[in-house]
Amino acid sequence: MRADRLISLVLLLRRHGRLTAATLARELEVSTRTVLRDIEALSAVGVPVYAERGRRGGFALLPDFQTDLTGLHHDEALALLVAGSGRGEQVFGLGSALASAMRKVADALPESHLATASDAAQRLLVDPETDLLSHRLVSEELPDATMIEVRRAVLTGHRLRIHYAATDQTPQWRTVDPIGLVTVRGRGYLLATRSGADRTYRLSRVLAAEELPEPAQRPNRVDLDRIWRERCAQFLSDGDQVTVLVRVNPERREELVSTALAVRAEDPDADGRLRLEVTYQDARHAEWALWQLTTDAEALSPQWLRTSLRNRAAAMVSCYGTPSCLTSSQVEVAE
Repeated sequence: MRADRLISLVLLLRRHGRLTAATLARELEVSTRTVLRDIEALSAVGVPVYAERGRRGGFALLPDFQTDLTGLHHDEALALLVAGSGRGEQVFGLGSALASAMRKVADALPESHLATASDAAQRLLVDPETDLLSHRLVSEELPDATMIEVRRAVLTGHRLRIHYAATDQTPQWRTVDPIGLVTVRGRGYLLATRSGADRTYRLSRVLAAEELPEPAQRPNRVDLDRIWRERCAQFLSDGDQVTVLVRVNPERREELVSTALAVRAEDPDADGRLRLEVTYQDARHAEWALWQLTTDAEALSPQWLRTSLRNRAAAMVSCYGTPSCLTSSQVEVAE
């Protein structure tokens, strides 16, 4: 751990030039006293770091202390810098590791490559926090200690004991054989087996975790993309999911799709609208999703959904067709 911190300290000085102890402490997430001890350790092993006194002082390296990595061409460097803006590291607890790795990459690049790649990377944005309709991407995070245990068990191939809070159930301890980790739209999932049966766990519902010493019962090689597709298909075929046929204004298509579990079919309609067959988690989910789109979407089937939406619309008309649809006590609460 300290060796990684010393390397990061050198790379920060290489990248930014003179930095104060307070700035280094903030970047490395340690105390200023630790930074001063690390500076002494670097000096003792011959790293040419020196202190400059005064209000604008700080620590710096001699100008000729550098290494260049000439094996990366421009597009390779650009790919690494852009990849650093993704969100997988937030879900899997790899944020600090990514920051350290990107410092090493940036430090190793020749100045000519670094300048052009850094400028280009600023013009490419991956997974922003909101889309064009201002829908916010909500990322889920685990406590570092829990995520470290989960990630370590996945990578070392050991069994994992998790304290898991399933929906509407009392949290329970479960021992699983971890297969891999997946992140989708800011949400993380643990793919595993339990007593030989496939299981998918939402990482945000893992309250605690413990890596066990015994090896996990799993194949040596894995096609995580295939497993994820199979589990998605299984999820869509289970439970209370409902399939709805909808006519929608093309301008609201993305909003409709964003609320659905899956799109099973899509065709243009005669009047310029789109006809989609979409799957929702349950009846309540389907009714809520289509109500948000008002007259820009029409449920063609099933009939029970059309009836439910019509009754809701009639209740709304009745409410706004009278001076007030709230009782006096409700008005007081609302105020």
